[in-house]
Amino acid sequence: MVEIKITKAAKLKPKYTDESKLGFGKVFTDHMLTMLFDKAKGGWGPIEIKPYGNISLDPAACGLHYGQLIFEGLKCYSTAKGLQMFRPRKNFERMNKSALRMCMEPVNTDDVLKGLKELIKLDADWIPKSKGTSLYIRPTMVAIEPFLGVHPSTQYLFYIILCPVGAYYATGFAPVKIMVEDKYVRASNGGVGDSKTAGNYAASLKSAEEAMAKGFTQVLWLDAQERKYVEEVGTMNMMFKIKDEVITPPLGGSILPGVTRDSVIQI
Repeated sequence: MVEIKITKAAKLKPKYTDESKLGFGKVFTDHMLTMLFDKAKGGWGPIEIKPYGNISLDPAACGLHYGQLIFEGLKCYSTAKGLQMFRPRKNFERMNKSALRMCMEPVNTDDVLKGLKELIKLDADWIPKSKGTSLYIRPTMVAIEPFLGVHPSTQYLFYIILCPVGAYYATGFAPVKIMVEDKYVRASNGGVGDSKTAGNYAASLKSAEEAMAKGFTQVLWLDAQERKYVEEVGTMNMMFKIKDEVITPPLGGSILPGVTRDSVIQI
């Protein structure tokens, strides 16, 4: 089992006062989790939980130049039974699949789950309790070896930050308007559309900006080849109820295998 080092923040941040105004992705807790991989030193080092703060990267860090950056997103909820996460192991399993596709180093799921639980315990006071709120968890891995040249890194930084959140969209939990995109392509079979890597989201920004200018909230992506088969929305998988049947696009290599999607299919 990996070693976990905990350094508590000497000074805590002022917390939010109105949970109804949290929004999404703008408020961060007092601590973060980090772990370093160095192939020359034998692999992953200890997990460190420390005060939230900036990270230092060499200007030549290859993740900045060649796109070796992956992440995940999951949540922890304050419930009548205590604090509960929603299938966190599935997220770390998916992250490891993304890592393999991007020639990065997988993490030990048991180790990072243990570290995450310690991090949540330390920052438990940040978890909102109002209906529709949660603690958003963002695991990230980036290549940090300094070099200019296209080949996989031998050094990685893995980290987790926490963010108390409300609804993702400014419209709250109301239905959202989506635009069917038939001009731009986000991902294609054989690419990295089924990996949660940063470049996928960069590729979606232009279309999203144009959709928002037309009054839409999100983009519904079609297949890259014929531009007529539904794939996914930028922030979620799609499901349709047609008569008494629920259908969803198949995972053909260009769609992210959502944890919620899998859960709904199982139910």
